[in-house]
Amino acid sequence: MYTKAYFASLRNWLANFHLWEQDVRSADLDSSFLLAPVREMEVYVVTLRTAPGPRSSTYCTVLVTLIGTSGESQPVSLEREHLISGSAHTITVTAERPLGAVVLVRLRLQTRPGFPDLDWHCQDVEVGVGGGGKERQVDHFPCNKWLRTADGDIELRNGQVCTVNSETLQILKDHRMREIKNKQQHFRWRTFAQGVPNCVDMDSLKPLGPNLSYTRQSPGTELQYLRGFADRAVPWSGFEELWTLFALNVRDNHVAKYVQAHWSEDSFFGYQCLNGCNPMMISQVHSLPPNLPVTTDMLCPFLPQASSLELELERGTLFLLDYKVVEGVPPNTVNGQQQYLAAPLCLLYYNPQGELKPIAIQLQQTPGPENPVFLPSDPEPDWLLAKMWVRCADFQCHQLISHFLVTHLLGEVYCTATLRQLPEIHPLHQLLMPHIRTTLQINIQARLSLLAPGGVFDKSIACGLEGLPVLLRQGTEQLRYSALCVPEDLNNRGVGKLPINYYSQDAMRVWNALHRFTVAWVDLYYPNDSDVQHDTELQMWIQEIFTYGALDQKSTGFPQAFQTKMELSKFVTMVIFSSSAQHAAVNFSQLDFNLWMPNCPATMSRPPPQSKGSVTWEDLLSMLPPVNATCSVLTTLTLLSQPSLDYVPLGQYREHNFTSGAPQRLAAALQVELKAIGSEIAERNTKLTLPYTYLSPDRIENSVAI
Repeated sequence: MYTKAYFASLRNWLANFHLWEQDVRSADLDSSFLLAPVREMEVYVVTLRTAPGPRSSTYCTVLVTLIGTSGESQPVSLEREHLISGSAHTITVTAERPLGAVVLVRLRLQTRPGFPDLDWHCQDVEVGVGGGGKERQVDHFPCNKWLRTADGDIELRNGQVCTVNSETLQILKDHRMREIKNKQQHFRWRTFAQGVPNCVDMDSLKPLGPNLSYTRQSPGTELQYLRGFADRAVPWSGFEELWTLFALNVRDNHVAKYVQAHWSEDSFFGYQCLNGCNPMMISQVHSLPPNLPVTTDMLCPFLPQASSLELELERGTLFLLDYKVVEGVPPNTVNGQQQYLAAPLCLLYYNPQGELKPIAIQLQQTPGPENPVFLPSDPEPDWLLAKMWVRCADFQCHQLISHFLVTHLLGEVYCTATLRQLPEIHPLHQLLMPHIRTTLQINIQARLSLLAPGGVFDKSIACGLEGLPVLLRQGTEQLRYSALCVPEDLNNRGVGKLPINYYSQDAMRVWNALHRFTVAWVDLYYPNDSDVQHDTELQMWIQEIFTYGALDQKSTGFPQAFQTKMELSKFVTMVIFSSSAQHAAVNFSQLDFNLWMPNCPATMSRPPPQSKGSVTWEDLLSMLPPVNATCSVLTTLTLLSQPSLDYVPLGQYREHNFTSGAPQRLAAALQVELKAIGSEIAERNTKLTLPYTYLSPDRIENSVAI
């Protein structure tokens, strides 16, 4: 029952409210909010995790902003003491009204006055909403990157990998565009040399930032027996002196010991063309080039009885090394002394005994009386010197074309285009970056050291800094997309079926495994060919590679656009193979075949002979690189040929996207297949006098990192 006192109190309250309302209106204030419903406050629970690395912590504070489909929250500060290595800290973010689906988390790192400005390695962020009787929903925003105060706002999105065509929210489409625009402003193209694939426009490692930088754990390479020869700008006094250097550096390198023992043998010369550090130069021939004037009469002593040059050409047993790409490259000056280059042609015969042997060598491209064809029946010093000239030309092509151009420089093109055209959430960005991320750092370091004035090319190698861009340009002119795709390359060169070609056997094994992996990956995100055709980000990516890698040259065969899933799968396989397996084959084999320097001389100190019978054994030493140049090259190759202690083997992925779901299953299947390939190679190698190990998957680095 309500009392009289209650109603009296209510009348007084209403009277006072009426007077207050009149005061509000007389003050020209809007009183409509009095009748508005009370807004629903939404509370979000945000957990930030710091990566467990020893230097992941920071003194800084971080501002957290949640961005949803219906608005964004005010920034909330997470105090510095919580950004400790391996820690997880939870804060609450209160929004005046529900934000809708939270699709982005904005982070900004801020310095603390008086403390060092240290980067912070954020592992991930979780955002939970709900509670109080409602089922709590938690969204995960992977990060796994370093944040810097200089970066400003960093926006994380959930880990749902997708193409631009699968993006349904405009806010996320806009986010993709902002990311690409920012990357394009930071990663710009620069001409490395005229007629050569472009490189990233950076003069030091600093602009790369911490997320594209890395530190290799050195295996502790021993160099004391190679250093200290810088002042010895003289020829070697004898092969005994060379042997002393070799003996103190070879240690337990069984391949190098075999090379030293067999380097002068014709059968080993041929073996190196297939399985050495540059297996990319040799091709089967069914007709001879017109500038190699050899006849059946000349070659009969090196062919089976009753055979002929024409018959062996028809049978497909003849192979050619043609170093025309070296022609016109200006030679270097070493220790103030003019050096020399040749552009040889070398004909080889695969005999019934299963040996590949050289049977004719012409040291220059233009035939004539002063450019004789050397034969195995010539005086032994003449024939050995001719083979050394071939090996010297091969050294230049190996270092600058098969190694630097194909795996490093083109790898830099793939990486730069990926950063500029594919947002991090794109499926190809996720797949490719573990294989190409390290390319930028190692190439910048190479341009600052090995390829710079005072570096090893300047001081010790025949092409030198003047010839380097010429050889790279000529190598680029002859480069074709098909040569980068293992099945086509081996078929075009006619070497895939040679029983002693272990490079080709293993390369095909690894290529096929990677191709099956990439086909399955493409199937995850592109249901049909039209999805490939309408992925604008993907099409801009391949167009940029064509422009800055193939230099808009249609003759290279590089795709300008993708029309089918199979075209895309093939190209992605090529990128991964070139950046991992191919680099392993041409890089980690270097010291094995070069430690005995006469087998792969980096320069020649006297011109090629113009007649036969004029060379003595003593002359050979005077033609080889001098002592200081030899040791400088071997020091460099020793450092380049050693895998780091913490290298990531092919097919091992540490990125968040590979930790669950279909990507994890695909990676696991690839790892099983690669392990089986490794076992097959190991079994084969037990039967070989000289095992071929460079393409065993456990010895292939996931990326170009040295």
